[in-house]
Amino acid sequence: MIIRSLSLSDIRNYSELSLDFEPGINILYGDNAQGKTNVLEAIGLIATTRSHRGSKDREIIRFGCSEGHIRSIIERDSATYRVDMHLREGRAKGIAIDGVRLKRAAQLVGQLFVVSFTPEDLGVVKSGPSERRRFMDMELCQLDSVYLTDLTRYNRLIAERNRVLKGLWEHPENEMLLDIQDAQLVQLGQAVIARRKAFLEEIEETVAAVHRKLTGGKEDLKVIYSPDTDGERLEESLKKNRQRDIAMKQTSCGPHKDDFVFRITGDIDLRKYGSQGQQRTAALSLKLSEIELIKRIKGENPVLLLDDVLSELDSSRQKDLLDSMGGIQTIITCTGLDEFIDGRLRIDRVFRVTDGHVAPAEETI
Repeated sequence: MIIRSLSLSDIRNYSELSLDFEPGINILYGDNAQGKTNVLEAIGLIATTRSHRGSKDREIIRFGCSEGHIRSIIERDSATYRVDMHLREGRAKGIAIDGVRLKRAAQLVGQLFVVSFTPEDLGVVKSGPSERRRFMDMELCQLDSVYLTDLTRYNRLIAERNRVLKGLWEHPENEMLLDIQDAQLVQLGQAVIARRKAFLEEIEETVAAVHRKLTGGKEDLKVIYSPDTDGERLEESLKKNRQRDIAMKQTSCGPHKDDFVFRITGDIDLRKYGSQGQQRTAALSLKLSEIELIKRIKGENPVLLLDDVLSELDSSRQKDLLDSMGGIQTIITCTGLDEFIDGRLRIDRVFRVTDGHVAPAEETI
């Protein structure tokens, strides 16, 4: 599975852009804030329908424009197909495969698998719960289109419930709407919780094996799901917290508050007591496990997107990450090419990115 080409129209800082990628290692280099990450974001949208930055469609559309387009040619099992995505301010995405319009965005899921790795991902262990939920959701949304649909509906319903809560001081009669919304939240929330639990159980064995290898067998890593409330108690929790929610004007319980915990040998909580090196190694283990999980479950190599992350890793962890690239199409962003000149990688294509313009570079490595 590889991405052959990518075209953007009025996306982020690009008015028009067309790129052809090689099956191996592709590098986009240039100064910061020139548009390198925007290319990776567009590829992620094609794969998951969601921005890895958490951005809304209106933020992705080029400033001053009301719509934008992403087009891509993807190769899979020696066959190619075209994906067209139409972003419109204030409206749902329009998506087509080979010219056939999809009824739901979730139908796109599974056409292209990606694993994104950013400097922010290195902080997933010590960051707040929202970053860990983002990791879970980005991966699960690729692997399971039903989960994507359930999560989207759940998040939309939470936003609607919060709007009702904020307006109750003026329209107290609307409290009856909470009964209807809560019944829907319980159903969707239970589905989200169950799938997250299963996902972390699926990835746990792989994470443990990868982490043992990275630490020379010195550490065992466990990834433990920590739901805000379990599925069976979600209805009870919503009822118990209703008056608090009314006072706070927001929904205080449910899977949108979930977390998961990293523990190493000796039951040590890495977020609280791990060194920065241990935390980064755990984050790298998690990312490498994503690759292995996709290979195992889907029988496909994902496209690996490395967003200026190599410079954040020491030489040992760089080697571990580079070793994982074998046979995988990889698109790397960086500010300079010096870190690749030592011959550790065979580079197939290099692009220079300058202020929203991308051109093939003359350098060969």
